[in-house]
Amino acid sequence: MSTKYIHFTDEQKEQARQTDLCELLRSRGEKLKRSGSEYEWQDGSQKVTIRGNLWFHQYERQGGDAIDFVRRFYHKDYPEAVEYLLGGCDGTLSVSPPIERKPSKPFELPPRNDNMRRVYAYLLSRRGLDREVVNAFAHKQMIYESAQYHNAVFVGFDPDGVPRHANMRGTGSESTFKGNADSSVPEYSFHWTGQSRYLLLFEAPIDMLSYISMHKKNWQRHSYACKCQ
Repeated sequence: MSTKYIHFTDEQKEQARQTDLCELLRSRGEKLKRSGSEYEWQDGSQKVTIRGNLWFHQYERQGGDAIDFVRRFYHKDYPEAVEYLLGGCDGTLSVSPPIERKPSKPFELPPRNDNMRRVYAYLLSRRGLDREVVNAFAHKQMIYESAQYHNAVFVGFDPDGVPRHANMRGTGSESTFKGNADSSVPEYSFHWTGQSRYLLLFEAPIDMLSYISMHKKNWQRHSYACKCQ
């Protein structure tokens, strides 16, 4: 069946494009989670970042404006998407002001502290990890302590040995901080590559290290990776 032709003015197209996606999702009963200046929406088990009229799918590494959003997630063609957004769900939606697109920062590892006392105390005493397992990762510079905040930093390297991802976890007794360094590449999150045919996946570095600590026999032969959301 051919796509129906509808003429939209440039102003109408721009109005549709600038629709506030948070209001759109809430009007459909969707739940959003605040994350700094942005919001997070779950597409099934996968995360989509929302900011005004813009969105970015964290796993597919794709994004766009409100029209693109309706086409991608509501399975509409271009005319249907524009018509839907102009209809505004019976006038309940509003237009989001244009957002300046800032260039992404280059990836950088947080500066290292001159020792790992706080990280070792956190990982061994509070999280109950095995010292030999932690030592193996620390020796390869995959775990270290950051200088400014004394966070535990879990580093992911690409096949050439270049750091491309850093997941951080607060070590203070009251800290709940966790997050990734700017411009971390998800494909190279914290992982260990072995030679066997086994690959085990985890939500976070602590989960991965806990499992290895409880299953130490020949652990280095296997491969492990975590999502580090």
